[in-house]
Amino acid sequence: MLCEELEELIEVVTEVAELGIFVAYTVAWCECDSHAVAADPFSDVLSELLKTASLKYSINTLKDNNVVRAYRHFYWRLGLDPTKIRPSSEALLRRLLKGFFPRLNLVVDAGNIASAETLVPIGLYDLRYLVPPLKLRFSEGGEIFKPIGDELEVLRRGIPILVDSRSVVIHLYPHRDCVDSMIREDTREVLVMGAGVPGVPARLVVRAVERVAELLSRVGWRWCSKSMIKPPKLAETT
Repeated sequence: MLCEELEELIEVVTEVAELGIFVAYTVAWCECDSHAVAADPFSDVLSELLKTASLKYSINTLKDNNVVRAYRHFYWRLGLDPTKIRPSSEALLRRLLKGFFPRLNLVVDAGNIASAETLVPIGLYDLRYLVPPLKLRFSEGGEIFKPIGDELEVLRRGIPILVDSRSVVIHLYPHRDCVDSMIREDTREVLVMGAGVPGVPARLVVRAVERVAELLSRVGWRWCSKSMIKPPKLAETT
């Protein structure tokens, strides 16, 4: 059971941690009958999210939110223009404020809701297609990345990436995921990972991850009932 090995599941190497990068994560799994789930089990949550978000944010002022600003600043550090490639959590909330919210499947919907609620980018990975342990490190240059919905890329040196023990690149931190480990309709075991950057409280990233697990629990999923922070010292100070 991966819950027993949760602490060793992800390593953040020292050089990456020095950028202020950290992750929170847990594992969730389903032993349930997906056909027995209500047609739209998150409709009430989405209605409440829309009401709350409309009172708290606007399209024009969202960029001034402290969490949004932290992720935007980190994008600039990576050489990405966040006004053209928005952090996923900000993009989700912008869509919601415009009256649209993407619906894909139970797992992705839970992740998107938690991300929009907390403004923390969340990665979801089908554990059938990963070989743990995973490592968050800098690219050495020449690695192949297969993004969801796009063509293969050959990575330059110095990009923060999450790889499994085969060195398969499953994530470009903190904004793009690999097609191989994406969530499918028959996914039954999921790594839930929140992406932390400088200026974002670790407790908020933990809350985002555990919110995904709580939402999945509503539809019969189980989870480890705890999450990990890497590097672990952040759990003591933030």
